[in-house]
Amino acid sequence: MTTTFEPYRNRPTRAEISLPNLRNNLAIVQSLIKPDVHIMAIVKANAYGHGLFEISRELLAHGVHYLGVAFLEEALYLRHCGITAPIVVLGAINSDQIAEFIEHNIEITSSSIDKSQAINAVAHQLGKKAIVHLKIDTGMERIGVHWYNAEKFIDTTYNLDSIIVRGVFSHLAKAESDATFTEEQITRFNSVLERMDKKNLLPPLIHIANSAGILYYPHAHYTMVRPGIMLYGYHPRGYFPNVSFNGRTLKPVMTLKTKVAYFKVVPPNTGISYNHTYVTKSQTRIVTLPIGYGDGYSRHLSNKGTVIIRGKEYPIVGTICMDQCMVDIGMDGTAYNGDDVLIFGEMDGFSIPLEKLCEKIGTIPYEVLCTITNRVPRIYIDQE
Repeated sequence: MTTTFEPYRNRPTRAEISLPNLRNNLAIVQSLIKPDVHIMAIVKANAYGHGLFEISRELLAHGVHYLGVAFLEEALYLRHCGITAPIVVLGAINSDQIAEFIEHNIEITSSSIDKSQAINAVAHQLGKKAIVHLKIDTGMERIGVHWYNAEKFIDTTYNLDSIIVRGVFSHLAKAESDATFTEEQITRFNSVLERMDKKNLLPPLIHIANSAGILYYPHAHYTMVRPGIMLYGYHPRGYFPNVSFNGRTLKPVMTLKTKVAYFKVVPPNTGISYNHTYVTKSQTRIVTLPIGYGDGYSRHLSNKGTVIIRGKEYPIVGTICMDQCMVDIGMDGTAYNGDDVLIFGEMDGFSIPLEKLCEKIGTIPYEVLCTITNRVPRIYIDQE
């Protein structure tokens, strides 16, 4: 969760984080919802690799009301850093940790009657109230009580004397890809809300809309939305760089860069890197970059990835190593030790879209962003 790992602070490999781009993406969210709808920014997994504390602080300063994380440890880190805003841990809880939730004023997801009773018992023992969000499963089949069995869960939780129910929520499983199923999930969720309303049990915070839900299902914004990937500059449906939302386009927040570390001329028929998965066809120039899978640059990009050096795109060749990889710039290519190298993002008017990189290896931006390790320093840039 630590974002500025000081021993690596001056590494040539670095992730540049654009705070103006982050604010731009948040402004898109704000433009798509009604003024009275709250925003829970999803900052789990080190804010999708961008830096948990720094990103949370910036978002809170510009209108976010809540922070959503996956685990207690992420919430405790934010509290340790001085964040006092409401935080919800959205994942399933470990009963042994309930006391820490309550002691640090962290809001808890209850996903079953047993969980609610365990939360209540600890809160009662501490002489405090636990703040809870009820998780309803409408089709994700991850955690939560099925919508058709939710009534007893809700009634039981509300009758516990040491719990305050602040929210009820569900999670959209296919909002970016399947409108029919998404509408079915919303209908299921609404059926739960209707039963709660009849009993005067609706809590102030009702939430189901993730990034795709925010973009395409305004009738499911309820009283709070939970943007994730769109805050970091990516469209949940894939690569749509020119799609405008109220005059703004999503802008990737992270640019991954490194520098040329070594240059050599290599003769023809020479194997490059482990197991010689690439063999030169003719004499060529090979440069070595100080970035590898130990930094989160996937080994699956071996002989598939490309980088930009001095405005030209060149292929990654050979197997990507833990700490280094090689690039073939050809006999006409130019590179000098210390030259900046674009891994993904934008640099000097050139770009390597992360989505296109992901297509080459069958993954998604979420995964790549989250796997950029802490030995890659995050450099926060607050200028256009």
